[in-house]
Amino acid sequence: METATEAATTDGVTIVAGQPCMRDAKGRWTPLELIKPQHKLEDETVRKIMGHARALSAQVGRFRGHTATDLGEFDAILDQEYGGRPRGAVKGNRTYQTIDGLMKVQVQVADLIDFGPELQIAKELIDECLNEWAVDAMPEIRAVVTRAFNTDRPGQINRADVFMLLRLDSQDARWKRAQDAIRDAMRVVGSKEYLRFYERDRPDARWRAVTIDLAKA
Repeated sequence: METATEAATTDGVTIVAGQPCMRDAKGRWTPLELIKPQHKLEDETVRKIMGHARALSAQVGRFRGHTATDLGEFDAILDQEYGGRPRGAVKGNRTYQTIDGLMKVQVQVADLIDFGPELQIAKELIDECLNEWAVDAMPEIRAVVTRAFNTDRPGQINRADVFMLLRLDSQDARWKRAQDAIRDAMRVVGSKEYLRFYERDRPDARWRAVTIDLAKA
């Protein structure tokens, strides 16, 4: 039975029975000499990029932690300044800004919303309305309803379009009951905090974001 005499290093090469090998996607050991040069080069390239990605991810994680600590300490000082008692983490949206007005840090808190079984009742009521209105129903309303409940993929809900249904007005009592059902279906299941960073060259200039999101960099 072949055994690896040494664990695979960062280059993915392991000595098996005295021969350098690499493990393939099926878990099999392949002698290094049998691996095509372009595949080995691709492997090396990906490993190099992933090494930088892991380091950057760890750095961003540390930065976020330091930022939360710094803002938390500042909030605690404000609590003491105004005679407040320790409140733990400050909740809600807030903005911190430099004296010269050229840099700011924004903390935005978004509720995580899910929907309960009342949403299915709302859909049935809305379907009744649309089926009865038939000819008179505006195509755009039908489009919003279709997107909201994503009829092509059962169980999938488009939250933005569900909220849009609450803004559509109708005197039909069923429509109003459907809107009430949507509101009753809403469940706040948590919250997520987002950090935003901005700077500008002069106080009357537009803010520009300091991008940390790799997809937007």
